[in-house]
Amino acid sequence: MTTWTPAYSPDDGGLDDRVPFLARLESEDRSTLLALGRGLDFPPRTVLLRQEEPSAHVLFLIRGWTKVTAAAASGYEALLALRGPGDVVGESAALTGRPRGATVTALEQVSAVAVDRERFRGFLHGSPAASFALLGLTVDRTRAADRRRLEFASMSVRERFAVLLLDLARTHGRLTPQGIELAVPLSKQELAGSVGASREMVQRLLKELRDKGAVATGRRAMLIMRPDVLRRIAAAGPAAGIPSPQQPHDD
Repeated sequence: MTTWTPAYSPDDGGLDDRVPFLARLESEDRSTLLALGRGLDFPPRTVLLRQEEPSAHVLFLIRGWTKVTAAAASGYEALLALRGPGDVVGESAALTGRPRGATVTALEQVSAVAVDRERFRGFLHGSPAASFALLGLTVDRTRAADRRRLEFASMSVRERFAVLLLDLARTHGRLTPQGIELAVPLSKQELAGSVGASREMVQRLLKELRDKGAVATGRRAMLIMRPDVLRRIAAAGPAAGIPSPQQPHDD
């Protein structure tokens, strides 16, 4: 059976929406839950779960990152979240019996464990601690989404984009001698869908940042070289605290 080693500890300063579901479980519950399912592998850009489809199972991500998107009737696609190792996806539809509310797509090679919805519900029924852990995750995700909507409501697209890049640098960045490399491969359309902008607007903003020497871009690749420029654009907003390449960084 596929195993997962938590990257977070429940004792590392309190839980928030970035602490995945499996990290919130006691080791015995985690092992029991994963033993109920079967391992699956998904190549990059493969759809794991599709919006509006009926729910038959829940997925627990073991390795690799995914994007969660929702499409409006107009065809506009919004990037709702990134989910990675330790996260659960598809749980809402499994618990409510409703069609899936979003599409989950692999951004890179992904390994997951699929647990049948009835087995998952039975597991939660037999483990109050796991049920409360899932409830806590849902509350944390909702609070984070509400906080982001409130922050973004008072910002221009330019400011929202700077905050997004700083957030990605903090949560998915790898510090290199050249700058902070984003570890998740996002397209311009996916970046646009995260800040409620058009792809053309994101292209213009990226050109502006390249001209300032703040970022370097490639195909689904980005290097942030001047986070201080992004901070100024974001008006010292909630994404402060990103290490610059010249600063020491403790792993």
